[in-house]
Amino acid sequence: MQKTNDKPWTEGKLYSFLSAALKGISQVMLIENALSGLIILLAITTFSYTLGIIALLSALIGTLIGKIGGMERETINQGLLGYNSVLTGMALALFLTGPNDWIIALAGAAVAGVLTASLMHVMKGTGIPVLTLPFIILTWFTIMAAYRLKVFHLTSKLVPENIAYWGLDTSGRIDWAEAAFNGIGQIFFIHSPLSGFLLFAAIFVAGWKLGLYAVLGNALALLTAYFLGGEHNPIYMGLYGYNAILAVIAVAFVFKDISNRFSLFSGIIAACLTVPLAASITTLLQPFGLPTLTMPFVLSTWLFLGARKILPNL
Repeated sequence: MQKTNDKPWTEGKLYSFLSAALKGISQVMLIENALSGLIILLAITTFSYTLGIIALLSALIGTLIGKIGGMERETINQGLLGYNSVLTGMALALFLTGPNDWIIALAGAAVAGVLTASLMHVMKGTGIPVLTLPFIILTWFTIMAAYRLKVFHLTSKLVPENIAYWGLDTSGRIDWAEAAFNGIGQIFFIHSPLSGFLLFAAIFVAGWKLGLYAVLGNALALLTAYFLGGEHNPIYMGLYGYNAILAVIAVAFVFKDISNRFSLFSGIIAACLTVPLAASITTLLQPFGLPTLTMPFVLSTWLFLGARKILPNL
């Protein structure tokens, strides 16, 4: 009799765990939807099966940290402990090389779960969400550690550059359609039309308004970067688009109060603001060879969410 009851219980627990892990993947785009998480995982895997495996394992690790640590079940089931682990695992797998890169990437995913919980506690009194700050901190610190510790080996993508010799190159033609798909793909460090299409599909599955905001944020970033005279290659690669997509979704939809009359307008400004922020942060980090990551999104979103504490109509 005991065995008959155990099986459904175990299956239910496993389903709940996997669902939370998939939501952890979808929460990278501020979505709580297991099906969206599965489509996102497919988008990553079609670009690189290695990155797909890393993303899934990182999501499972982040969720497991919450389970073992005794976090509230509702928070775990929302995927709120998984998304920073997903991004950290993927980033370290891409930016590091050598025999230990997978071990470091998955260890980073575990630490990201702990750091996320820690920062959630530190910032809970402010009413401002942690967003992707744990991922940014861990990735930057791990990359910097590579200059002092032999076990970390950086890829050739991360090369410190002297900004005194930097020249702005705005030549070349932009493929706007591909740039649009690259913009959303760069949220997960990927760039291909198929992957980009699947990522847009994942957002629309979660809600048509979310999908429209993602399209709007992407378009705003492309136009803002172009009219501000940005380099064509970063525009084409989507390096201005991904932060804008996350910012408009966060400010105009996810963290808006029902009484916010100008939330869409605020989201539009937040999305446009990520472009000069991305340009300035990229320049600031260039001498250290550090990637910009999602810092423009975090700063732009915090600006508006903080201002709403005093200016509630924004």
